[in-house]
Amino acid sequence: MRIQTKKLLLFLILLGLFVCGFLISLLSGPVHTSLHDLWNFIFHQNRTYATIFRDLRFARALLAFLVGASLSLAGAILQGYFRNPMADPFVVGVSSGASLGAVLCIYSGLNFSLLGFSFQSLFAFATGFAIVYFIYLLSQRKGVFKVETLLLTGIAVGALASALTSFLLFLKSDSYEQAIFWLLGSFAFSEWKQIATMVPYFLISFLLAQWFAKDMNLLVLGDEMAQSLGCSVNRIRKIFLVLSTLLAASSVSMSGIIGFVGLIVPHWIRILIGPDHKYLFCFSALTGGIFLVYSDLFARTILFPTELPIGIITAVVGAPFFIYLLNQRR
Repeated sequence: MRIQTKKLLLFLILLGLFVCGFLISLLSGPVHTSLHDLWNFIFHQNRTYATIFRDLRFARALLAFLVGASLSLAGAILQGYFRNPMADPFVVGVSSGASLGAVLCIYSGLNFSLLGFSFQSLFAFATGFAIVYFIYLLSQRKGVFKVETLLLTGIAVGALASALTSFLLFLKSDSYEQAIFWLLGSFAFSEWKQIATMVPYFLISFLLAQWFAKDMNLLVLGDEMAQSLGCSVNRIRKIFLVLSTLLAASSVSMSGIIGFVGLIVPHWIRILIGPDHKYLFCFSALTGGIFLVYSDLFARTILFPTELPIGIITAVVGAPFFIYLLNQRR
């Protein structure tokens, strides 16, 4: 099958999954609703169901999609950045670092905004960026990346950041739900205000990633080859490092830590459509958003009325896949 036909077929499948996922999300919940109720709300603005459909279910599904798209795009960037299919925001440690920054902001009581950006998001970005930059420095020796150093350092630093997050939550948290939110992820507290905050981060990062996608195609050939082909390696590396951290940090500050989304999705999309980042970034973001919408549906319905943390669902899928990749690398 031609690669262009594959891309078109994959897009149509994803479009169908996107529509079905949002439709099921709108109809699923503690209050029983039907397609007739949804029809009345959309075309007759039935106020009875306005809160249920618009403010609760649609907001939750949309935030799940944005977070999944951001994490998957961050994973696609990091996998190309490190030339390693096992890199993602969770494995590299940036998610745990961003969570630590967000919880540290809460613990210190800094809950105001600066130029439209909340201090919680800024703290998450700063700590996430510091960790991924630290790992970047350790993962290269004389310009050559060390895969083992990348993985082991990311896992170790991520575990340390998670431990510090748990300690701060133990000192500060007034409820068990807040600790679960930051350590395992949840969309139970989704609001339109969070979506309004998340959209600019995602759109800016996505557009810049698409703009520099050709440069990423050169980076995966190696720094020397990319430099000889006219790529400004140092500048492009800094741009992608900031973009991946911004995507992961904004996601974590909205939903807590959700692991393995950025590991699974970009890898399989690369297998299906090839390594061209112009398409890889776009399809990874779309697929990651859809994956997290369905994961959230599964998390809140499998043990209904009890809701599972979504990080459990993604870990059940992602951990075996990570082990598989490790064995393939061997």
